[in-house]
Amino acid sequence: MNNSRTRRRGEELIAAIHAAVIEEVMEVGVGRLTMDGIGKRAATARTTLYRRWSDPIEVLLDALYHAHPVEEPSPGADDLRGDLIRALRLMRDWMLSPAGHAVASILTDPVSASKISEELVDRVFAVRGGTFTNTVLRHYAERGHFPAELLTPVVADIGEALVTKRLIDTRTPPSDADLADMVDQAILPAIGLGPDVRGRRRPDPEA
Repeated sequence: MNNSRTRRRGEELIAAIHAAVIEEVMEVGVGRLTMDGIGKRAATARTTLYRRWSDPIEVLLDALYHAHPVEEPSPGADDLRGDLIRALRLMRDWMLSPAGHAVASILTDPVSASKISEELVDRVFAVRGGTFTNTVLRHYAERGHFPAELLTPVVADIGEALVTKRLIDTRTPPSDADLADMVDQAILPAIGLGPDVRGRRRPDPEA
């Protein structure tokens, strides 16, 4: 008997199961994902999985939820450009992680995407901040740094779309300089600001 089955507890065991389901889905796809396969890869009993999750899709969604990063804007809302660059860096690093590769594998497979894409959006992306940069942009819009009506779905997707396109086109992740260019030349102009902006509040027209 594998001693790791009896020694691991709590967060260590959950982390092993999360890693296992991400590896498993990349190898077999969503349609062939099973509790047996996850358990074997995690070196834990299937009954252990059923104590926490009802089926393998639930295990997968839980793993992807916990692996998905959330943008954290500066509390004082004083560095919009820097926060946007950091959000894109977070996205780039996530896309290169096992979880990011797993999501890409799922969404580019028509069968897998049809089974889980809606739940991925509702239970992972939406509750973990939506598209990258969206949390940052909303944080600054709510504090009056640019008109909230400029934060359209298209604007919220600009950074994510450019990072994804760069990866597809060049097969290499964008550099930090590339990310800064995306912010300076696309995101900030879309909300009426230039690259010299930090967190300046727009003048109150009634002041």
